[in-house]
Amino acid sequence: MDVIDRFIEALPGESRCLARGEWGVRVTPGHAAGWPLDVGLRLVEGILRVQAQALDSADGIDPWMLLWWNRQTRYVRFACTESKEVWMHGDLPVAAIEEPALDRLLGLVVEGAVAVREYQQARVASRQ
Repeated sequence: MDVIDRFIEALPGESRCLARGEWGVRVTPGHAAGWPLDVGLRLVEGILRVQAQALDSADGIDPWMLLWWNRQTRYVRFACTESKEVWMHGDLPVAAIEEPALDRLLGLVVEGAVAVREYQQARVASRQ
């Protein structure tokens, strides 16, 4: 957990330790397609889970497209809730936790969330 603590503390912007084995990072609107992106990290049962709510609503997005995108991602995946929120998830086994792996996982979660936000913005703009 020391590796994660040091990594989170070194990130630019807002970050916090929520509880033992749980952290939060806020990506600024300028780096997250126009509004803040809150990323949660939780270490439990030998797995570090990283997740972020990309969209409040999947309006303009075909959920089947997210399944297709999932086949093209590495280490991360999209999920859609019953209420149509779109989330990014990624997992890392404890044995693989080191700074480059954390950086890659967090980067891929943020990159996926930003990509789906930008895609939705473009779809909405094209309908106007």
